[in-house]
Amino acid sequence: MQFHSITGQKDTKEQLVNMIQSNRLSHALLFLGKEGSGALQLAMAFAQYIVCDKVNGKKTTSQSEQSTGPSLFGGTELTEHSELSTINYQPSTLHDSCGECASCKKANELIHPDIHFSYPVITKKAGEKPISADFIKEWREFITKEPYGNVYDWLQFIGAENKQGNITAAECNDINRTMSLKSFESEYKILIMWLPEFLGKEGNKLLKLIEEPPANTLFIFVAENEGLILPTILSRTQLVKIPLLTNQEVEAALEIKEGVSIEKAAQVATLAEGNYREALQLLQHADDDWQAMLREWLNAVLKTGPVAQVKWIEDAAKLGREKQKQFLKYFIHLLELAIRVRSIPGLYNNQTSADLDFAARLNKICAIGQQEAIITELDKASYYIERNANAKMLFHALSIRLYHIISNKSVILVH
Repeated sequence: MQFHSITGQKDTKEQLVNMIQSNRLSHALLFLGKEGSGALQLAMAFAQYIVCDKVNGKKTTSQSEQSTGPSLFGGTELTEHSELSTINYQPSTLHDSCGECASCKKANELIHPDIHFSYPVITKKAGEKPISADFIKEWREFITKEPYGNVYDWLQFIGAENKQGNITAAECNDINRTMSLKSFESEYKILIMWLPEFLGKEGNKLLKLIEEPPANTLFIFVAENEGLILPTILSRTQLVKIPLLTNQEVEAALEIKEGVSIEKAAQVATLAEGNYREALQLLQHADDDWQAMLREWLNAVLKTGPVAQVKWIEDAAKLGREKQKQFLKYFIHLLELAIRVRSIPGLYNNQTSADLDFAARLNKICAIGQQEAIITELDKASYYIERNANAKMLFHALSIRLYHIISNKSVILVH
């Protein structure tokens, strides 16, 4: 994977390249970015940049310790007599891997022998001790099909169902063994650990290796929640913050990469809020009429009563978790839009859309305080859906809460 193929993150890409060019690269990095920011893609592109023959140079065939390029971690510097001086190579001008050399091709296909991956896995049979290498075939396929997928997508891809993913003690032992060996082709050995949040106390097995790694060994931890990482590991890493994408970056990517119309891309980008994975999910369900579903729900809660509510809840429970989350996110978007319409009069005077009309109707049935309370409840519901909550019970409880929040100002939402 090359930097130029990753959506947005221009400043972060420059920061990573500058680390190499200024020879200021720590041996343990923490890429911290929310879901859909492209943190894992940046880690893989960075690893490919490091092993790229044109960026890093090749070892001489006569002396393995003699490098044709400067060490990322200090050491041998280029001289006028080095082999590299015989070719036209200027590291300072290369801001991306070439994508053409043998190392780049292997890295792009996730088969480079010096780039290792670690990620949450599941136990398929009682008593077995799974490691990431057991799932490498599935990992390559997953990254190809869903490069912005999250941990839920990954676990479902490997058939986890309701099983919890973990980075096991056996995995830590395998990392210690693998990273202590000499590199095969590149000058550098690289481990990319996706979601170290799934690393429990067994992660302490890695501390000595991280603190005193073999020469030219790089650890890249790709995380979403800093608070869930072992403090002992966190303290040994250099932080690289990966910001969320801007709406403009998401919109442009949808237009160019997915062939989406300008209008649809703008609408999806607004809902995605910088999460490109969310944008792709929204795109899959772009034809779903969330507004009609929301209108039916609110009418059932405020007017038509328990029978209509039960029917709606039955239908909502059949949608599946991803669609349920998309629906709740759409409701949150409309409530936030309603708050903006109310707080900044005239902001949307020259615009017309079904969402704006619905937002205006929401302002008739509840005040800002009520809208904020509903958003809080919807956020909680989305969190519980992520964790396999019973959908019928969840939406039933949510319907009751909505009724109590807005029952004093019930207005029927109709076309």
